Amino acid sequence: MDYETLVKIKEHPVKFGRMMGFDRLTDLHDEWMRLMLFSKTDKTIMAHRGSYKTTSVAASIALIMMFWPNKRLAFMRKTDGDVKEVIAQVRKMLETKESEALTKMIWGVPVRLLVATQGELSTNLTNDPRGSSQLIGTGVNGSLTGKHFDIIFTDDIINPKDRTSRSEREHTKQVYMELQNIKNRGGRIFNTGTPWHVDDASTLMPSPKMWDCYSTGLMSDEEIEYAKAHMTASLFAANYELRHIPSDDVIFTRPQTGAHISMVMQGQCHVDAAYYGEDYTAFTAINKHDGKYYVYGRIWRKHVEDVTALIIEEHGRLLLGKMYMETNADKGYAAQAFRNHGLKVQTYAEHMNKHVKIVTYLKTAWPEIVFCEGTDQAYINQVCDYTEDAEHDDAPDSLASLVQRAKFAKAYVSPFG
Repeated sequence: MDYETLVKIKEHPVKFGRMMGFDRLTDLHDEWMRLMLFSKTDKTIMAHRGSYKTTSVAASIALIMMFWPNKRLAFMRKTDGDVKEVIAQVRKMLETKESEALTKMIWGVPVRLLVATQGELSTNLTNDPRGSSQLIGTGVNGSLTGKHFDIIFTDDIINPKDRTSRSEREHTKQVYMELQNIKNRGGRIFNTGTPWHVDDASTLMPSPKMWDCYSTGLMSDEEIEYAKAHMTASLFAANYELRHIPSDDVIFTRPQTGAHISMVMQGQCHVDAAYYGEDYTAFTAINKHDGKYYVYGRIWRKHVEDVTALIIEEHGRLLLGKMYMETNADKGYAAQAFRNHGLKVQTYAEHMNKHVKIVTYLKTAWPEIVFCEGTDQAYINQVCDYTEDAEHDDAPDSLASLVQRAKFAKAYVSPFG
């Protein structure tokens, strides 16, 4: 490596990312990486899913560790598992021949890792008398008490949990505010991610620079249409358009979550079976205690036959009683498959308009519905994303059908007269 290459990397750090094999990085990522390396104040970048935000962060961290080895860095994602992936990516970059040549030119010695764990990295380049690692990674539930950092990177610390759980949003906010206390004087926080809720932790971050799927040039029209076709409207809006669906379009907001799974045990259940095409098979279990509907839900984008064994296993694990199934689509074939395994299945023919059923029975019961731990996040998302024009409605239909059953039905006044 020659001096001219070193100068080019400092001027255009994206060149380092490309040297590491990330050849899809563009001039846009060069702009992001220069902000990550040289900004003096807190910054926020929001960009669509699959835009190489995290790759840009990892490459920037590796460069900071080589260019400014006495800087103390923190990297935070939602979970420890997510953190480990990025720490491993930074480690691989530092162990390349290119990085060795780069640091030999700057410091006279090739870079060597002295600390290399799943949560910490430090090299032979630092001479900090405190002996602290150059990079420490943690999830939002990890402890950084007593530590201080010059640069803190947060990456996707807001995720779908924040979208559906107020308590999760408040927890993430508390964590983010604590980061301000462990930031050294003159230090900075750099945030990357995607917005998930109008009241999530992004409201505490600096006003973001935003790049949606239409502006980065990283997705073709076909890729955008494919993504749009395979998720609900509000999820696509959050992940790719960086916006929130107006609340007027949403029927079910602020779901209650976190109930213990025992609250649904010995209840009843419902299966909304998928056969062919893009529908989901939805499984809903429910029990009622003291006026509350405790719900456990699973969905699979599979034919009901492919998940029959899983549903039977869940039925047994939760000690559930009667199972309800609609017969309109298959004349009761799937129900018989469950009966053959000893389950008590009650079938019915559905004559009520699906949207009317959901906005009456489920809407009426919604203030009393509490989702139990273990419920698929995708199940809750599908319920909360439901509108009359929703592409997928299997979860809300299953839940509404079960609430409609006699044991759980609640008096309501239909808005349809």
